[in-house]
Amino acid sequence: MIDSVCSLCVSSLVISVEGLPRPTIIIPEQHILIEGDDEDNPYVAKVIRLFGDGDGEQMKAVVQWFVRVSEVPLSKLKLLGREPHPQEIFHYQGRICDDEVNVESILRPVQVTVACVHPKVLGHKMCTNITTDVKSIKFKNYFSFAVCLIRNLLDNQQDLNSDGEDEDEFVPSQKELNGEEEILVKKGRGTTAVFRTPRSKQKTHSLTRTPRKNPNKKQIMPGTPRTPHQATPSIPCRSLPTRQPANILEEARARLHVSSVPESLPCREQEFQDIYSFVESKIIDGTGGCMYISGVPGTGKTATVHEVMRCLQHAADVDEIPTFHFIEINGMKMTDPHQAYVQILQNLTGQKATPDHAAALLDKRFNNPAPRKQTTVLLVDELDLLWTRKQNVMYNLFDWPTQRHARLVVLTIANTMDLPERIMINRVASRLGLTRMSFQPYSFKQLQQIIMSRLNKVKAFEEDALQLVSRKVAALSGDARRCLDICRRATEICEHSTTNPSATGLVGMSHVMEALNEMFSSAYITAIKCASMQEQLFLRAVIAEFRRLGLEEATFQQVFVQHQALCRLEGLQPISVSEGLAVCQRLGACRLLLLEPSRLGVLQRVRLNVSQDDVLYALKAD
Repeated sequence: MIDSVCSLCVSSLVISVEGLPRPTIIIPEQHILIEGDDEDNPYVAKVIRLFGDGDGEQMKAVVQWFVRVSEVPLSKLKLLGREPHPQEIFHYQGRICDDEVNVESILRPVQVTVACVHPKVLGHKMCTNITTDVKSIKFKNYFSFAVCLIRNLLDNQQDLNSDGEDEDEFVPSQKELNGEEEILVKKGRGTTAVFRTPRSKQKTHSLTRTPRKNPNKKQIMPGTPRTPHQATPSIPCRSLPTRQPANILEEARARLHVSSVPESLPCREQEFQDIYSFVESKIIDGTGGCMYISGVPGTGKTATVHEVMRCLQHAADVDEIPTFHFIEINGMKMTDPHQAYVQILQNLTGQKATPDHAAALLDKRFNNPAPRKQTTVLLVDELDLLWTRKQNVMYNLFDWPTQRHARLVVLTIANTMDLPERIMINRVASRLGLTRMSFQPYSFKQLQQIIMSRLNKVKAFEEDALQLVSRKVAALSGDARRCLDICRRATEICEHSTTNPSATGLVGMSHVMEALNEMFSSAYITAIKCASMQEQLFLRAVIAEFRRLGLEEATFQQVFVQHQALCRLEGLQPISVSEGLAVCQRLGACRLLLLEPSRLGVLQRVRLNVSQDDVLYALKAD
């Protein structure tokens, strides 16, 4: 860090750096290191000019930024047509990158020179056959670099020296022999530059072109297995190619699988456009925001957002919008809600930390300015599973995008429309100003269109059969995934049917009805149909409370309030608490509900042991 500013002028800046005995002069056209998010990898820039206000209290520098290989998108690195060096850097010209920095953020100067490459080497077909010896060093505890000593390893020296010129074309420069360590840098088109940091005389070594035997090298006995360097585990190739579908029904079954990527995303065009416009505007403006996306399961929320991010990533790759960092976390995949902090930090910086430390680092990152901060787009799926007693995880996810310097866009997905208000109460709802997007359940026509789009002209279903399954699922939940599962099962029944084969060889009404009966005729559904009136009402109360909370569990006390309301709605006499507990215990004994120990009484937690669709189907069937 800079200790003090000794003198200020238009043409130069003198600074004192901790660990260096004498002041350091910063002038225009000089390369410098600037403090960044990662202490071990500071930003690299070149000073263009220095300026300050009238009284000289605030001094700033206009800089030209460079980026490291690790910061360049993979799609851009492919344009090089070669493998970049780990220490190579490139000119950076971001649209929203601030080229003015405070001089207090300057760490130290760094010398950059152009590496000389012989013209014959450049013109020879073997000129890219260069290797680099790398070793790590630490300098004054400020930054780590790798020392790159470039040696020419051209295999065919006779071709290069056929005209009788000197054999040693790639002689180290005088500065290399004087003990200066160089780091390969890319500067402009066709030229290469290097970082250089002076070494002490005790560590100065001249380069030699004759390899020397190391007397301390451990001798490897014959037959000793060698450990390969940079070994990477790999999956062996298939001995046989994957089996192609043998008939139309097999092909239809593969296309209807929920994991199959469809060629298009029908029936969600407007939602796609709204989400795309929201995120695109935030990335271009360099601002933050939060969108809350809600809807019942199987309505295309996650698939639509993934398609939006794919299109935005393509737009960034072709320089239509600034580059951004996309991170996705899922509440279903976490053992504890506070693990969200750990996953976000690791995806953002590669750093591992405890949940508390990660939360503190993220809070610092999103509340403080940085000269070269990219917009981060964070997708939080299954948000309702990140609920905590203090509600701090959800609060931070909704609060960070509102900070001035965050450049954070958060897309949250949940099943309940008003989850922020019900979970966060008044703490957040009054000031967050969320942008909301609601995905309505699919209608039977939309479900039919989704199936037809998946099949893509593969004629495997009779038209009446498709309409039947679409109407059945739309009447229950509008869940497209359940519709696809029923259709796949119907193709299996049709393919193996011997007693009732279809005259056309296609999936007909009878096959769909059999699949529907299988899906909705389990022992659990039979138990629900045979349950008493109060037990059925209690199951309805459980579902109503789950949807109200946006969670998959509730206490008996919460469910009992819903049960009493349903009793009044049905014109029945509400039961007492003890009778309600008895009803709950009977449903638990049938394994329709999962219950905590009964000693907790009205505070015991209740969960469904069957899907909500199965419960609704059993109750509506009567």
